Amino acid sequence: MTIAVLGATGMVGSRVVAEAAARGHRVLALSRRPTGAHPHVTPIALDANDPHAVHDALAGSAAQTAADAVVLTVRTFPVDEGFLLGTTRTVLDSAAKLGIRVLVVGGAGALRSPGDPHLLIADNPAYVPAPVRAVAAAGVAQLRTCQAHPDADWVYLSPPAELEPGERTARYRRGTDTLLTTDGRSRISAEDLSVAVLDELEVPGAERHITVVAR
Repeated sequence: MTIAVLGATGMVGSRVVAEAAARGHRVLALSRRPTGAHPHVTPIALDANDPHAVHDALAGSAAQTAADAVVLTVRTFPVDEGFLLGTTRTVLDSAAKLGIRVLVVGGAGALRSPGDPHLLIADNPAYVPAPVRAVAAAGVAQLRTCQAHPDADWVYLSPPAELEPGERTARYRRGTDTLLTTDGRSRISAEDLSVAVLDELEVPGAERHITVVAR
């Protein structure tokens, strides 16, 4: 496949680029300051605030090859919910017009709490302390933006509560819309999350909202 990765230089995006290239896919690495030395990776400078630029990048105007799928991994710190939701809508709009699938790497806040399906992680102080509540809320709003889009083919991947760089083991458990834990911890490495991203792109599941956890 040709896979566009928006946010290609971030913690998750850079690892998705590496995983996709290692599997032999062609990668369009989209970011403000793109980099890439792999022969399967085409770095493309992109302003995510520009809907026309996003559409042209996904359509292949710069790389001469249209994307078959796009992975959205954009995050801002401190959180900028307006930018996040605007970029999500832009990608969904362009992907719908082009007929390509969207995989959004979102937030754990949109998941249901284990043992209490009516309590979102974003509203659960056991997982989300007050200083990061705005980040969790933005993830919930991003999922709602996907759900409100009438035409796009999308899947929203919520990571577990802990996500950080680490080892690539390629071992994880997959779930749907409820937070998963292993031995009492809800965690995964960014490397293994990227494995899950590529597995989903290569063999799509039926669910729109999924999550994973380290095995």
